[in-house]
Amino acid sequence: MFDSSVITANASLLWQGLLVTLLYTVATIASGLGIGFAVGLAQLSRLLPVRLLGRIYVEFFRNIPLLVILLWSYYALPIFLHVNITKAWAGYLSLSLYIAAFYAEILRGGVEGIDPGQVDAATALGMSAGQRMRRVILPQAIRRMLPPLVGQSIIQMKNTTLLSAITVPDLLYQGSYVSSFTYRPMEVYTAVAAIFLIILVPLTALARRMEGPHALAH
Repeated sequence: MFDSSVITANASLLWQGLLVTLLYTVATIASGLGIGFAVGLAQLSRLLPVRLLGRIYVEFFRNIPLLVILLWSYYALPIFLHVNITKAWAGYLSLSLYIAAFYAEILRGGVEGIDPGQVDAATALGMSAGQRMRRVILPQAIRRMLPPLVGQSIIQMKNTTLLSAITVPDLLYQGSYVSSFTYRPMEVYTAVAAIFLIILVPLTALARRMEGPHALAH
């Protein structure tokens, strides 16, 4: 029988875990956007070496499972660099670098989807490459990129559950901890799932709304 008192008695631990999850979500999205913007622009560069570096970054992080990156960052990276890396920093770096690869692809696709005729028109008006990007391309591309950016950010919050693999005390880790001494996994994991649903369902609806009439097509 479902015993809700297990949740209320350990609500403080779950609340602490939720705060850690939200902190990592917001922090890694912010840094991931910055890195992803730079990598996305690198992929659009006219310089072949710069484009290749951007492409290598994207393919590297998109094709290695996040859990592998997390474990490697925490256990192997300190050996290679001969420095101590805390689990907090390992989790932050792994999540940031990982999500940046997806943001970079969204940026590249958004920019490349702009009608070339508009770029030609801006060039004919005497705009430099930087001016074309700032005044013509990015304002239009950002509108197209917002729905997939929001969608990827929602996925990022779910990605934070992997932090428990390196014992970062996120929501899932705290849920596992509570389950270990209460022996009530059904109640605990149901509560964890419910918390994610309460937060992510409205955000998912927002992402679909931003897609407009094309939402059903996706």
